Amino acid sequence: FSCSHLEEKTQWEHPKSGKRKRVAGDLPYGWEQETDENGQVYFVDHINKRTTYLDPRLAFTVEDNPVKPTTRQKYDGNSTAMEILQGRDLSGKVVIITGANSGIGFETAKSLALHGACVILACRSLARGKDAVQRILGEWHKAKVEAMTLDLASLQSVQHFAEAFKSKNLPLHILICNAAVFGAPWSLTEDGLESTFQVNHLGHFYLVQLLEDVLRQSSPARVVVVSSESHRFTEIKDSSGKLDFSLLSPSKKEYWAMLAYNRSKLCNILFSNELNRRLSPHGVTSNSVHPGNMIYSSIHRNWWVYTLLFTLARPFTKSM
Repeated sequence: FSCSHLEEKTQWEHPKSGKRKRVAGDLPYGWEQETDENGQVYFVDHINKRTTYLDPRLAFTVEDNPVKPTTRQKYDGNSTAMEILQGRDLSGKVVIITGANSGIGFETAKSLALHGACVILACRSLARGKDAVQRILGEWHKAKVEAMTLDLASLQSVQHFAEAFKSKNLPLHILICNAAVFGAPWSLTEDGLESTFQVNHLGHFYLVQLLEDVLRQSSPARVVVVSSESHRFTEIKDSSGKLDFSLLSPSKKEYWAMLAYNRSKLCNILFSNELNRRLSPHGVTSNSVHPGNMIYSSIHRNWWVYTLLFTLARPFTKSM
């Protein structure tokens, strides 16, 4: 698409291929169409607080006979959430994201909210959750976002969260199990289980069980479990090949933070695969995802060695 300032007209045909472009679809999220006193149409971008007479959809014109690229060609390791969501209208979709007040969880919540979804930020600290909500509303005042308390280190808190959510009588289209602890020193939860195992896996496992009926009633729905490539560097079987439960919630003597994290991530994947096998016939899919290598977030805050490693790796990693 080009503008000729001499002839004051626009060209929509590619000069060589002859392919025509056109504006299609709804305005991007956060944009509204207005008319000035002279009857001229203009566009307001509420997210970046700007006004223009140029249709913002010009940036996303489509070919009249587009050849659909495969997903593999379309996105790669540098794609951002906003790029992948471009042109999607998530109005009416209800999303729960655990650990959504910081890191990947926050960016996911913000991206989905800016595309119209109603997003519930399930956070251990309600104060930090509310702060994250305000940051999203600061970008777009019409975003539908709310913080609720969820402490995965307490099975009772998980139960209370599920009951509180169900009392809203909302559907649930997307449940993102994102919260995690990494490099944490050994400690037991109030339920008597090793903390990394409970927060990263068992708390999410229980949450999905409690919300399964809502997910099925809301189908098509999906569960996304944030795992990690580090799941490859561990084992949860004993020497005879049977599942070793003592490895999942080890004693202080047997505990190593990195291995505990890796095991919890392996549990995430096994859980997600089995959940998909059971629920996909009912319209609920489940996928586990590796978010990217050594992403610089606050997850490593518990141990200085990891902080050093993340700092050194930072120039080579994807940003939040």
